[in-house]
Amino acid sequence: MPWLIKSEPEVFSIQDLKKVKREPWSGVRNYQARNFMWHDMQVDDLALFYHSSAKPPGVAGVAKVVSAPYPDPTQFDVKSEYFDPKSTAQKPRWFLVDFSHVATFAELLPLETLKSDDVLKDMIVSRKGTRLSITPVEKKHFTRILKLARCKI
Repeated sequence: MPWLIKSEPEVFSIQDLKKVKREPWSGVRNYQARNFMWHDMQVDDLALFYHSSAKPPGVAGVAKVVSAPYPDPTQFDVKSEYFDPKSTAQKPRWFLVDFSHVATFAELLPLETLKSDDVLKDMIVSRKGTRLSITPVEKKHFTRILKLARCKI
């Protein structure tokens, strides 16, 4: 199943992922997004890498799930902004997967393009008020975005 993962480009961008090659998707503190990583994502699933809180926001490339889920170590780090005092090593609350870089689009595919495209306008990310950092993507939407971005993977 394809996915969409969001990151603010000034925090971590598609270019950063390309540079580091592999990154744990840490700091997710929404139960629904956590459950997608913990229960639904599979190794080799592809994900659209979305730059959020950017001008303009949009899809910047493609990443791939490269690990099984495991406890997010930031939940145990008291110095981390993602520290969770209710999490313990015996009963972690937050899980993550690792992603690797697959492709960077030649040009960002802006959110406005997604909203105005007849095939893409019903994507979760196109809906008003949708703020989840991880969402499933229908195969037809994933295929359409790759076509619009002229990306062959």
